[in-house]
Amino acid sequence: MTMRRATAILESALWLALAPSAASAQSSATWQAQQAAAEEKADKIFAEAKQHKGLLAQYMVLRQAYARDNSPAFRMIFGQYVAWYESFIGDYPAAMDSFSIKQLPQPDDRPSPLAEGDYAARPALDAIPDLAKDRQIVLLNEAHNIALTRSLTVPLLSRLYAQGFRYFAAETLVENDTGLQARGYPTDDSGFYTEEPIYGEMVRTALKLGFKIVAYEATSDTASADAREAEQARHLYERVFAKDPHARLVVNAGFDHIIKAGSFLGGQSMAEHLAKLTGATMLSVDQISMYPHPDSKGDHPYYTAAMNQIKPEAPIVFVDAKGKPWSLRSGYDVTVFFPPEKLERKRPTWLSLGGLRHARLVDGEDCRAHYPCLVEARYSNEGPDAVPADRVLLDVVPLAVSISGVAAYSNMQGVPSGDLYLRPGSYQLSFIVDGDKVLHRETITVP
Repeated sequence: MTMRRATAILESALWLALAPSAASAQSSATWQAQQAAAEEKADKIFAEAKQHKGLLAQYMVLRQAYARDNSPAFRMIFGQYVAWYESFIGDYPAAMDSFSIKQLPQPDDRPSPLAEGDYAARPALDAIPDLAKDRQIVLLNEAHNIALTRSLTVPLLSRLYAQGFRYFAAETLVENDTGLQARGYPTDDSGFYTEEPIYGEMVRTALKLGFKIVAYEATSDTASADAREAEQARHLYERVFAKDPHARLVVNAGFDHIIKAGSFLGGQSMAEHLAKLTGATMLSVDQISMYPHPDSKGDHPYYTAAMNQIKPEAPIVFVDAKGKPWSLRSGYDVTVFFPPEKLERKRPTWLSLGGLRHARLVDGEDCRAHYPCLVEARYSNEGPDAVPADRVLLDVVPLAVSISGVAAYSNMQGVPSGDLYLRPGSYQLSFIVDGDKVLHRETITVP
């Protein structure tokens, strides 16, 4: 957990100004001490959870620990851990409720695209490949527990491959999964965030298209944020450009690792280090600034205005008449606006990934009255170790322990049901209860 924990705390540090309001009445030293204690406690709980076999069992440990401590510092730190696992089990609304960074206006924000120049909204899926035509590197970021910020990247990969991009690098991938390229799909051992089905689908899609997959995370016990960023950039240079100077690379990373200029934790970002090493032209795509928050008070005013005026059905970007894109901050080239979420049977419809996948209803009959029950769908031509294409959690009553007041996939009466979002093809469904006990398996075909 050491590297992953450091990553989480490092990235949360970018947003300490957005800490719970309860901290505002306390001294900075008191708040920092509470955070340190919360971090230590979070580590111990996470280590305990990892001793349990099965994703559902691990999630239950985290969920129960989260509910027992409602102190602001613990909720801020440990909310990330819970949110990761909620995204892993397919409970995306709960993941956003447990940890969501408010996008408040900042002094260095650019003027709104609705008020500045002659910017027009374009579908992001069309505009980003156009903007990438003459770039050697495309950098895409994400908020790790908000899988919505990965949903555009999956269909975008085929467009970028058609533009000539042949390398795909993902921050979470580990070096020791040496069989990933030949195997063709990620497993539990491929990375940490790849446990989330949309991330798994991102890597799987890149492999199917023919991208060469690159792991680039820092592996040294780095002493500073800048050292980690420099090592990440060095790995990308050595594993891609040192061997293929004209390579075209797509990079998926978290938060501000891809910012091309500006302050980054007292040092430089991975993108800045990579630019110095390669001299390559880059397109930096911000996907973490303009997405819908659980409470609209967390949305940036530009986001609210754009959604009210344009009412998009798919992600959009703004481009002016000369082809120049708009970004919220100067360190990025373009900012993506994700439309408000729509829920059907308590699951977001963006899981269709722009029409690549379709909803398939499953119910809890095969859970045999054992709840909560985790339903996983794996491609039939992949092994039992594959990261599922999708997961849905079924429960017959509101969750015994509430997370942020959310009772996910709950139904007070009868047999619970929910939608899996799947591409056309053959899948094996597994119904899992009591941590890791598989009660039932069946094969289905999605036409």
